[in-house]
Amino acid sequence: MAQLPKDGLVLYKGRPARVKEPGEDRLIIQLADGATQKVRPKDIILLHPGPCDPTRLTAVDDSQFTEADGVRELLLAEDETLNLQELAALLFDDPASPQMVWHTWQLLDDGLLFSGSVEAVSACSDEQVATQRQTRNDATAAANAWDAFVARVRGGKCEEADADHLREVENVAENAATRSRLLKELGRSENAENAHALLLEIGWWNESRIPHLKRHELPRDSPILDVPELPDEPRTDLTHLAAFAIDDEGNTDPDDAVSIDAAGALWVHVADVAALAPVDSPLDLDARGRGATLYLPTAPITMLPRLLVEKLGLGLTDPSPALSFCISVNKNGQIAEVDVTPSWVRVERLSYAEADRRLHESPLRDIHAITQRAFARRLAAGALDLKWPEARIRVDGAGTPQGPQIDISPLEWLASRDMVAESMILAGEAAARFAAQKDLPFPFSGQPTPDPEMVVTALTRPAGPAADFARRRCQRPGRVSGDPLPHAGLGLELYARATSPLRRYLDLVAHQQLRAVLGRGVLMDAPTIVERVGAADAVAGGVRSGESDARRHWTLVYLQQRAPWQGDGVLIDVRGRRGLILLPEIALEASVAVPPGAQPGDAFAVRVLRVDLARLDLTLELQQIT
Repeated sequence: MAQLPKDGLVLYKGRPARVKEPGEDRLIIQLADGATQKVRPKDIILLHPGPCDPTRLTAVDDSQFTEADGVRELLLAEDETLNLQELAALLFDDPASPQMVWHTWQLLDDGLLFSGSVEAVSACSDEQVATQRQTRNDATAAANAWDAFVARVRGGKCEEADADHLREVENVAENAATRSRLLKELGRSENAENAHALLLEIGWWNESRIPHLKRHELPRDSPILDVPELPDEPRTDLTHLAAFAIDDEGNTDPDDAVSIDAAGALWVHVADVAALAPVDSPLDLDARGRGATLYLPTAPITMLPRLLVEKLGLGLTDPSPALSFCISVNKNGQIAEVDVTPSWVRVERLSYAEADRRLHESPLRDIHAITQRAFARRLAAGALDLKWPEARIRVDGAGTPQGPQIDISPLEWLASRDMVAESMILAGEAAARFAAQKDLPFPFSGQPTPDPEMVVTALTRPAGPAADFARRRCQRPGRVSGDPLPHAGLGLELYARATSPLRRYLDLVAHQQLRAVLGRGVLMDAPTIVERVGAADAVAGGVRSGESDARRHWTLVYLQQRAPWQGDGVLIDVRGRRGLILLPEIALEASVAVPPGAQPGDAFAVRVLRVDLARLDLTLELQQIT
C-alpha cells in the first residue's frame, strides 16, 4: 500500500481526520476534536489528498440534500456508478476542496440518495428513497411522540394512547422484565417497586391493581376443569353422628367436621377429595402446579375447581362424602387407637361464634373436653402456644369506579376455635400414626427443636406479644419428609397435614395414600412421595408470599383511606435504632425508628404519617404510653 499523503483527509470509524505523520506500518492522525491517534493504514480510507483541517469541516445541510436529489435522478437514468470524487464533481462547484468531498461522503453515508463505497457510488431508486423517507418520518414522529409522552409523565399525567409505552413499565412492576426505557430516562432505578410507584403516581394504576401474584408466578383464577361423578363404592354410614363443620362466617369451602360417638371416640371427617382427584388425574396434576388455595382479601383462588368444592364440601350436600378418622383419646390426652374409613356424613355448618355459644351442650361439650386433654398433653411436651393477633380482611368493589370497600376485623380467640384447631391436630397425628403403622410412604411433617440460645432471650421478654414474637423466632423451619419426624412446635412425635385436601396439595397426597391402602386407589412408592413433596415445596414459598403481600397491600390501602389513622401498638423487637412494632387491631407489623431507651413490650400510641403501596411500607409516628 502506498504511503498516505501528509495532511490528507481520511475517514476513521466514520469520522474525518488529518494525516499528521504518515507511515507505512503505523501513522498518526488528528481527529476533528484535536486529539491524535496512532492507527494502521488499513483502518482508514483516503477521501482527499489535502491539505485539510478536520476541525473546520462542517456538516452537510438540507439544501444540499435537495440539490443532490437531482444528481441522483441523473445517475439513476444513466444507470451509472461513480467514485466519491467524481460524484463531488457533479454535486459542487468546488469539488476539489476537502470540504466538498467531506459533504459528498456525508451524503453517501446518510444512505437516502446514494449507496455503495468510496470507490463505487450508486443512486438509490425512487422506491428506495420513498421508503427510506417514510421510515425516517415515522421515526421522527415516534421520537416526537416519545418526547411528548415523557413530558406528560414528568408532569404526573398519562393518556390512554400511552398504553404501549407503559406496558414495559407494567412488565417491570410485575417482574416480567428487568429493563424500562422510561424509568432509565427518568433517572429511576429499574426495579419492580419503582415501576409500581410510577404507575401509581401518574394514575395508570390505582390502589386496586396489585402486581404481587404475577411477581410470584401465581394463578389469578380458579381452575375450570371437568369434575367426574363420585365413584360407586362402599362407604360407612355415619349419618347418625351429629357432625359439625365449624369455620369463620362466610366460609365457602368447608372441608372438615367433628363428631363424637357413643363410645367417646372423636371423629374428624374430611372432604374425600381423592375420590374425585386420584393420582395423576387432570385434577391432581393441576392442583400439583398450584400447591394450595390462595386466600386473598378480594376472593379465594381455589386449588381445585369450584364445582368440585360444591360436590365435596361438607354440609354442601346431604349426605356428604368424607374420609373419616376415628380417634380414641385416653384420659392423658394420648391417641390410643386410630381407624380410617370412607364415609357418608350429615353435617351442620356453624360459625365459631355459634359453636362457642353451644360449647356447654352435648356433643360439643364432650368434643371440647377431649381436645383440652390432648392440648394439655402437647403443652407438657413443649408445644408452642401462641395467641398471635390475627385479623380478617374483606375487600369488596376492587377495581370499580366507587373504589374498594375494605373491612378489617380482629379475630376473637374463642374456645370453639381452639377446639377445632386441636381436633385437626389430632387428625393429623392420627393420619401419621396410621401411615406409620401400615409402613405407608407418606408426606410426614416435622420441625426440629427450637434454637436454645434464642429460647433464653425469649424468656427475658415481658409476657405478651413481645415474648410471643421472640418465641416464634426461636422456631426452626419445618419440613415435609417421606419419613416420620418429630414436630417440636406441636409437641408431637409424628404428624402429617391431612385435614385440608380441598386447599393444600400435600393434604390431597396424604388422602390419595390413605385411600390406596384401603383399596381405593393407586399406591405411590416412596420416591414418588418425595417427588410430590418437592413439587409442593417449589410453589409453597410463592403461595405464602403472594398471600402475605396481598394482605399487606390491602391493609395499607385501608390505612390510606382512613388517613391519618391512629391506634395502639406494642414494640415486639428492637435492633439498634430500628424496631418492629405490632398493631394488634389490624394484625400488622411494621419497621419503625424507635426512641432512645425503648424496649420490647413497650406500648405506644401510633399515628400513620405516610403509606407507600409500591414498597409495602409505611412511616409511623410513635408516642410512648407510660
